[in-house]
Formats: sequence, structure tokens, C-alpha cells
Amino acid sequence: MPEEILDDISHRRYNPLRGSWLLVSPHRTKRPWQGQQEPASKPSLPPYDPECYLCPKNKRAQGDTNPDYTSTFVFVNDYSAVKEKQAEYKQAEDTKDLSDVLLRAEPVTGKCYVLTFSPSHNLTLADLTSAEILPVVKTWIQIYAAHLSPSSPLAAVAKASTLPPSNNEVSALKAQYKWMQIFENKGAAMGCSNPHPHGQIWTTTGLPEEPTQEIEQLTKYRRDNGGKSMLSDYVKLELEKKERIVFKNASFIVVCPWWAVWPFEVMIISIAHKRALVDFSSSEQLDFAESIAEVTRRYDNLFETSFPYSSGIHQAPLEGTEEEIESSHFHMHFYPPLLRSATVRKFLVGYELMAEPQRDITPEQAAAKLRACGGELYRKRL
Repeated sequence: MPEEILDDISHRRYNPLRGSWLLVSPHRTKRPWQGQQEPASKPSLPPYDPECYLCPKNKRAQGDTNPDYTSTFVFVNDYSAVKEKQAEYKQAEDTKDLSDVLLRAEPVTGKCYVLTFSPSHNLTLADLTSAEILPVVKTWIQIYAAHLSPSSPLAAVAKASTLPPSNNEVSALKAQYKWMQIFENKGAAMGCSNPHPHGQIWTTTGLPEEPTQEIEQLTKYRRDNGGKSMLSDYVKLELEKKERIVFKNASFIVVCPWWAVWPFEVMIISIAHKRALVDFSSSEQLDFAESIAEVTRRYDNLFETSFPYSSGIHQAPLEGTEEEIESSHFHMHFYPPLLRSATVRKFLVGYELMAEPQRDITPEQAAAKLRACGGELYRKRL
């Protein structure tokens, strides 16, 4: 069956990273759109807000005062989802009690950080140049390196390639954590509680569900295919087909993946097999910053609005087996909810919640739209 027919028929696509499927209904995009059309919006936030908990020299919610920082700023989250110390809990093992079988729980400890991207209250990643995003990338690398297990194959690489973080809150660790989730929720639509552009970093003793599924799939692929990386093979395929590529440079490719769920979902994938941030050379760090700039700027240009999304980095765990770490392949997910305009969103409801994810616009159509949105940020012309 020629692939062109998939532009016109409903079909399911397989996600090899999760071992799951989704329904694609491309014929639904032919429905006429008579909904609201919004004019281009220009954010009205000031460069400094005296009431903002994240701006330089301001007092945070718990009373600490931010330094007069000039680049990135990292601190332990005042309202962390997980904490380093808590009451002990241990569930009974090897019992026949139904509660122990069906009502299982396990304790999780960890450390959560907030990372401001710059001192400016009104500059998102889309507003920043690659050079201005580079300090964010370098800070991610330093924090990841500071939390690596000494037994990890990545520890020697990290020690040789990164500087220790200057922030005492980062270096004073009370435990060895297994996973680090670096992420950003941009915009009120994604639950962001403070408009000052920032991301978060959560480290936990357990391996969360999503990376667990990915690592299992990546490891299985490596075993079954003579040590090859699944995402290296996938990148090779995308470079050959040129159907879903949004942007690429010497080190990274940005694609709307074959299995994307969200309308304009993209992945940044390292072209070479890189296990984690600490594997990046100086030029690869800048190429990664450029890829983030390209994604976020194209998002804003698409509907001429400050485009909401959740993004997150998946890489090797902080602590794991050699097989898990060597099977990992660095990539960054972007999950944006917008579908047709600045206010028309995609919701995962109904069939998506009860059966499996579904999308209308194909990843190929989404990639074409995002490719066309390159160039200067729209609001600089307003």
C-alpha cells in the first residue's frame, strides 16, 4: 500500500518508543473551519515585575530573597512535589492480604529545582537567541552532572566535560537519585503559575512511568538489532524521507514524529548517538540551543501568539545498568495543545481517554506548517 493513501484514510500508527498505538483521522481536517480567528498578539509583560517571585532581588513566597542574577538562576522549589526527607514507609511483602496485592504504594524522595532562563520577566525561549539559550543548556548539564551516580559510565565523561555548579543548593545532595526530569510548562494553558519564563528539574528515587517505557523499548531494540540505537535508525529514516523534518543542523534534527499525538508535537533528537547532556561537545551544546530556539520561535509564529506547550528532556537515568544507559538516546519532547488558532485547543477526551490517542492533522501536514514558520519572531514586526 503506498504511503500517500494514509493522507486520506483513517489508520493507526505505532509508537516504538512506548510500544503503543494511536488513531489518525486525516479526512477530518477537510471540515470547513468557521471558528474564531485571532489577530496577532503581543505580550504586554514588563521586563521586571516587583511582585514576581522569580525576578532578581525580589522576595519569594517562603521569604528567601533572589540574588541580583544576570543569567540563569537555580533554587530548590519552595513547593517541591517530592522532598529529600520524609516519614518512613514500607509496605508488607509476600503476604496474601488483598490490600498488599491491590493497594500498593512505595515511598519516593527527591529534590526539585526551579530554573529561570534569564533575569527578564518578559523574554521566553522564543525571544532568546541561540547564544542566550546556551547558558540554560550549560546549567542543565551542570545540574545533571552533579546528580550522576559515581558508578554510572557517564560519570567520568561528566567530570571531564563540565564545571561543578556554583549553587550550594544543587551540590548538597542527601541521596543518590535515579531519574532527573528537566521540563518546562509554558503558558497558563499548561498550568504555569508564574509568567516569568522558567523551567523545572525534578530528581526522584524511582524511575517514572514514561521514561521506564521508553528505556524498556530502547533496550529491547538494541538487543534485537545488534547493538543499534532505535533513535539513530529513526533519524536515518527521517533524513531519507524528508517528510516530517522541521529543522536540522549539524548535531540535531527536529521532527514531527510519525507517532505524534498532539497536533504540532515535535521531538529534538541528537543525530549521533548521545546518551545524555554530558555527552555534548561545545558545538553540540550550541546546536542544541539553536534547535530549541527554532522550535519555540516557529511555534509562536504559527498562530502569532505566545504558544503554550510542555517540553521535557529524556536521556540516560542518573543511576542504572550499563545496558539501560547505553541504550538511552538523548531527545526532547514538545507537547503543545493548540490545534487551529491561538485559542482552539486539542483536548484528550472521550475516545482518547477511554480507548487510545487520536489526531486529525497528520504529522506530515504539521511539519510542513512549522517549516513555513521560520525566520524572524512575528512580534518583532508588530
